[in-house]
Amino acid sequence: MKELLILGNGVHAAEMAEMVDRINRVEPTWNLLGFVSPNGEKVGEMMNGYRVLGAPEVLEQYSAAFLVKAFEWPREPVVPYERLATLIDPSCVVSRTAQIGVGCVIYPHCCIGLNARLGDYVFVLSGCIINHDDVIEDRSTLASGVSLAGGVYVEHDCYLGQASTVRQYQRIGAGSMIGMGSVVVKDVPPNSVMAGNPARRLRDNVTHA
Repeated sequence: MKELLILGNGVHAAEMAEMVDRINRVEPTWNLLGFVSPNGEKVGEMMNGYRVLGAPEVLEQYSAAFLVKAFEWPREPVVPYERLATLIDPSCVVSRTAQIGVGCVIYPHCCIGLNARLGDYVFVLSGCIINHDDVIEDRSTLASGVSLAGGVYVEHDCYLGQASTVRQYQRIGAGSMIGMGSVVVKDVPPNSVMAGNPARRLRDNVTHA
């Protein structure tokens, strides 16, 4: 089995450890070594059955291990691209025509449809529907229960809140944040904060502007 480190020491990292266990029950794939702390906290502690091994400097000790980032892991330090792994929970339904990039994490009970394309570092929480021909660019996050109709295009660095819905063929501009429960029925300009049903633009998303 291939060695694996989870980058992060928060709740999402702990949940990802259980995903690794489920993957291994279906097909032994990963030897999970433990977690890496982004800030040096919790080093040496056990978390959901695995140890927090150290701060980012510890990666040098495990140069052969693959890496997968939890949601809370910051952009820095940069993770070597060739070492990135993708985790897809065995309960997911993924079309054989779908394309999924590296460093992605797909939580349980998600559906990824025909010809859907996910970039790198896409983080998808439980119960999301990514329909046919959808595109999700790098570093975007879908919270639990997000539903994208067919032909939706989500540009890079977007966050779609829990149970939000996007009508078919709409485009979400880069760096935008969609509030939980929102219903998007028209294109969203880049760096927008949207909320409501139908979703309305509240302000700039200054964290990405």
